[in-house]
Amino acid sequence: MKKNSLRILSLLLLLCVALSVLASCSLGCTTHKDDNRDGICDTCSKEIPACEKCTDTDRNGVCDLCFRAVTIPCSIHKDEQRDGICDVCATVLPAWVDYVAQTKLDMHSATLKEEVTVKYYIDGDTTHFESDTLGTNGVAKARYLAVNTPESTGKIEEWGKPASNFTKEKLSSAHSIIIEADGSSWEQDSNGRYLLWIWYQPAAGAEYRNLNLELLQEGFGRSASVSEGRYGSACVAAMGQAKTYGLHLFSGEKDETFPYDEAISVSLKELRTNIAAYAGKNVVVEGVVVRNSNWEVYIESYDAATARSYGMQIFYGYISGLNNVLLPGNEVRITGTVQEFFGTYQISNLTYKPLRPTDPANTVVLSKGHTPPFTEIAPKDFLASVTVPVTKTDAEGESYEEDKIFKNAELLLSSSVSMKDLLVTKVYTTTNVQSDDYGAMTLTCKAADGTVISVRTEVLLDENGDLITDQYFYGETIDVKGIVEFYQPDSGEGKYQIRAYTMNDFVIHGN
Repeated sequence: MKKNSLRILSLLLLLCVALSVLASCSLGCTTHKDDNRDGICDTCSKEIPACEKCTDTDRNGVCDLCFRAVTIPCSIHKDEQRDGICDVCATVLPAWVDYVAQTKLDMHSATLKEEVTVKYYIDGDTTHFESDTLGTNGVAKARYLAVNTPESTGKIEEWGKPASNFTKEKLSSAHSIIIEADGSSWEQDSNGRYLLWIWYQPAAGAEYRNLNLELLQEGFGRSASVSEGRYGSACVAAMGQAKTYGLHLFSGEKDETFPYDEAISVSLKELRTNIAAYAGKNVVVEGVVVRNSNWEVYIESYDAATARSYGMQIFYGYISGLNNVLLPGNEVRITGTVQEFFGTYQISNLTYKPLRPTDPANTVVLSKGHTPPFTEIAPKDFLASVTVPVTKTDAEGESYEEDKIFKNAELLLSSSVSMKDLLVTKVYTTTNVQSDDYGAMTLTCKAADGTVISVRTEVLLDENGDLITDQYFYGETIDVKGIVEFYQPDSGEGKYQIRAYTMNDFVIHGN
């Protein structure tokens, strides 16, 4: 009985397979396949009908549906070789014109000119030059005429860093740099920056090249207010050509240095001067690690435009491997969330992907071997107010600067500083043996001008491992270096103090 049942089931199975084959032969494929591109389906052997309109989403030169060879013009052409042929669809483009080479510096024209050297590189369209005639204390802040490059000093924009790097590369290797006014006088914008054409000589004896124009020609910026400018027509033509050739800003491609997830790429200066606006947001910042202690680090970066260092406290917790990334002296890129922390802010919830070291939205080492500055500051200046230009954005999306008053210590928060000649007049020691801070001290110090500064220490040990007590400091005159931190007491107004971590942070002079 069982054998008969098995035979019947086998016959039924064979019948189903046969019917399936017959059905496919009579109906043809629902989706054809043609690996050898001969127009005949590899499965059902029928001719594949041509499409009314071919599509080629993967740009391999073959229609996605009928498998015939197609050439579909690009929505954005790309021609890295500058040979006039699109690299993707082979469309013939207008012949490449080197507008920079065609535009000459006329040293005999009526425009004002001066040979200068670079003081600070700011971003793609802003540089500070050392000048004999312009600016304050011999430094002329230059805003490039005719070109706007994406931001790279405040809220960092896509292609901002590549544009900034392009400018720095050209000027840092130049044999000579000449700034030129657009007319017979030096004009300034509302922020006091000189509006200039920038010329650089690549090598001795070479012709000068106009960097404003070259930024536009290479697609690193957009032309702005140039119709009346001295080299306006060339600038407009150069940007139009960059669009035609799909260069950088106009390529439709991603900037490899820019994080495209929800994180906002900002400078530490922007974060420190506008911190409340970023509360709860994911950010990407870059800086040099100054201190690493108890699962937190402090990073800082120098802003040449304001001649100041700006810092940030980073809490990385127990993320495995990050302690080997966040080492003092390492320049790092950090992705995390801005969060309120005891009356101030820190970055936490760091993103760390050890298997994706080139991911812009990752915490990684950018370079090594940096020395923290521990900028010396006078006690009275530490507690004073300062005015710093803050980057704003107008209704048209254009960036501008506006002066804002801060407490100096507020701007120095989480950055490294040093002070000299402080007399220790009082010492408070944490005596709670249950506390991790047992033995840590707060030194009340007085400067020669009467300014009072608070210095907080970690638990300090001498070379024998013995606890250092108030007797080491009380009545002594000290130099100190450390990190600026905010202290919120149980009652009263919060204050800023210097936090020292080891005895190497002190020099004791005595009286």
